[in-house]
Amino acid sequence: MQVSGSVAIVTGGASGLGLATVDRLLKEGAQVVIVDLPGSNGAELAAERGVAAQFIAADVRDAEQVQAAVDAAEAMGPLRVLVHCAGRGGALRLVDRDGNPGSLELYTEVVTINLIGTFNVLRLVAASMAKNEPVDGDRGVAILTASVAAFEGQIGQAPYASAKAGVVGLTIVAARDLAGKQIRVCTVAPGTFDTPLLNRLSDDVRASLAASVPHPSRLGEPDEYAKLALSIIDNGLLNGETIRLDGAIRMPPR
Repeated sequence: MQVSGSVAIVTGGASGLGLATVDRLLKEGAQVVIVDLPGSNGAELAAERGVAAQFIAADVRDAEQVQAAVDAAEAMGPLRVLVHCAGRGGALRLVDRDGNPGSLELYTEVVTINLIGTFNVLRLVAASMAKNEPVDGDRGVAILTASVAAFEGQIGQAPYASAKAGVVGLTIVAARDLAGKQIRVCTVAPGTFDTPLLNRLSDDVRASLAASVPHPSRLGEPDEYAKLALSIIDNGLLNGETIRLDGAIRMPPR
């Protein structure tokens, strides 16, 4: 499907993988609704990018807020692209060092944002896409974001790995479910990327993470995620697939 002339929603679009995807979509001629939390600098970023971009503040768990983003996209034209990058981490052990059970509240929050939020965004965007006339055989393309943690979750990643594994499981089901609507669904599972989350770590830790990647031995660049997202949009046979983007890394237990 052609990116040029399409309207896209990018969640988590005010930083990291999402912002890189926003910029590449705009460069290729799309109009983009940036969706991120109210405390982000999404409005400023959208203003800097001109009339083809706008910002809608939304928590991906909130149906009304996400629907407002969908409505804003539809006002620009047929909504044909979703790139869903919004999410959060959260370290949690099942039993802590003092023998106490891990926090059910934290587990629930991380899973709700990363998995329930993904489903919420996908269902609302897909309902909009289903109204479109097909272009190049598609009414729309949805790209979700998992993580290599879905396959090799590390110690302390129980909530994050559970949620991202759920996104992987959702992918093929959603692709089959939406096939009759001519909507494709794929997921990208990034490895260690140079995002604001990793910027909080020390240089030594960042260097160690980079060295653990077999080839190329470096952190991923957000634009590499964005380029893959656009390739998925372009390639009409890609559907129901989770693609690892990780330099062949397989995460150790810790």
